[in-house]
Amino acid sequence: MPASTTAAPAAPTHRRSDAKLRITEIFASVQGESTRVGLPTVFVRLTGCPLRCTWCDTAYAFQGGEARTLQSVLDEVASHGLHHVCVTGGEPLSQKSCLSLLTALCDAGYSVSLETSGALDVSAVDGRVSRIMDLKAPGSGEVDRNLYANIELLHAHDEIKIVLADEADYLWAKQQIAAHGLDRRCTVLLSPVAGALEPATLAEWIVRDRLPVRFQLQLHKILWNDARGR
Repeated sequence: MPASTTAAPAAPTHRRSDAKLRITEIFASVQGESTRVGLPTVFVRLTGCPLRCTWCDTAYAFQGGEARTLQSVLDEVASHGLHHVCVTGGEPLSQKSCLSLLTALCDAGYSVSLETSGALDVSAVDGRVSRIMDLKAPGSGEVDRNLYANIELLHAHDEIKIVLADEADYLWAKQQIAAHGLDRRCTVLLSPVAGALEPATLAEWIVRDRLPVRFQLQLHKILWNDARGR
């Protein structure tokens, strides 16, 4: 893991016992992405997202869900008996109470990661959380939503994920890595859009260009295709 350019911030004090959240699903599986791939993990999927990426595979989380108290979510997470927890969406930060959930999970002793689009401010996220932050490539249809100020907030235990639909997206990603020194800040993950970009092709480009990134596939899709709650 690259060395951090700045020290991680102290844990914030915004935990609220009366917080309410809208939850699409909570389930145990293996982590399919990031440097935590393969680890048994509890996933907490929050409802709602302001983005509409062309390749989104969790559109079912855009609406609906169930209103839950923070304590009920913590109780269900605890019932699975796992150490790793991933808060995801949708876009979890679109719910203000997500911050309280993240802090509560850290306080409870879990190893916590957050999957976020990169379009919303991550500065208030508890410093103990590993932020897995997207940069949206042009092929996503949401490249204009990238909040580049977030990059300066990332530390060595955070990660940047870029999902690529074609060679134009790959060249764009190369430019972002060089322009912002992304690999010197944290791990950079490049993933192909399923059915659009051949995984082997992306891997060959990365090796050819000696790009300082980690290639990844979505392990959960290899194991269970697009089954929900896996």
